[in-house]
Amino acid sequence: MLALADPPAQAALAPVRVDVRGLSKSFALHGRRIDAVDDVSFTVRQGEFVSLLGPSGSGKSTVLNMIATLLAPTGGSILIDGKAVVPGRTTPQVGYVYQKDTLFPWRSVADNIGYGLELAGLSKAERRERVARAVARVGLTGFEAAYPTSLSGGMRQRASLMRTLVREPEILLMDEPFGALDTHTKLDMHDVLLKIWEREKQTVLFVTHDLGEALTLSNRIILFSARPGRIKDSFEVPFPRPRDGVAMRETPEYAALFSRIWHALGEEFKKARKS
Repeated sequence: MLALADPPAQAALAPVRVDVRGLSKSFALHGRRIDAVDDVSFTVRQGEFVSLLGPSGSGKSTVLNMIATLLAPTGGSILIDGKAVVPGRTTPQVGYVYQKDTLFPWRSVADNIGYGLELAGLSKAERRERVARAVARVGLTGFEAAYPTSLSGGMRQRASLMRTLVREPEILLMDEPFGALDTHTKLDMHDVLLKIWEREKQTVLFVTHDLGEALTLSNRIILFSARPGRIKDSFEVPFPRPRDGVAMRETPEYAALFSRIWHALGEEFKKARKS
C-alpha cells in the first residue's frame, strides 16, 4: 500500500521555468498542410518532473524541439525563465537528451562525456574531475577508455545522459531517451535517472509514449490528443519519493491511476488509427 503524498505546497509557489503559450506548428507535406500541434499551453515549475504522454504523431517531440529552439513555432510563444526563446539560438540553462544516443564512435566514454565541457573551454583538470564524478554516478567506472561500439545499449545511454548532465543544465529536455531499450535495461535507467534527479532536482520535461514510464518518473503527466496535438488532460502523480519503480507497479494505487490514464490515452490511440 502506497501512502500517497499530497503535491507539496511549495511546488505551487516555485518559479515557472518553462512557459508554453498557445503553441502551434504546421508543416507542408507534398503540397498540403499538416497541423502537428494546435494551441498547446502549459507551464513547468522549478524542480518539477513533467512527462508529455500521447500516441505517436501527437506532437510531443515537436513541442519539445520547439522549446529546445530546434524548430520555429508557427504560432504562440515559449518563455524560459520569463524570456522568449529564439529559434536556432541555444538557451544556456537548457540541456537536451535525444531519443538515440549521440555518442561519437571515435571518442572514448570519458571523451564523449567531456565533449560539452571541452567546447565550453573548461581546463583539462576541471574536465577530468567533472567527468570522473559523472562516470561514477552512472556506474561506468572502469569503462572510461572504452569506445561506444564495445558498450551495451544501456551503457551507451548512460554515457549519453551524462554528456548532457555533466554540463549541469538547470532545465532538462528528454525525448524518449529510453524508448529503444529492453524492459530490464529501461527500468535500470529509470533508477539511474531518478537518483540523479532526486539529488540535483533539475526541472525536467520528458517525452514518452510509455504510460508506465511516465508514472514511474513524473510528478505530473500532460496527456496529448491525437494529431493535431492538443492538451487533453493533466494528471498529478502523487506517489511518494524516493520511488522503487518495480515495487510501485505492484500496488493498487498505481493500478488505479494507470487504469484512469490508460482509458483517456486509449481514446486517443483509437482516433490516431482512424486519421
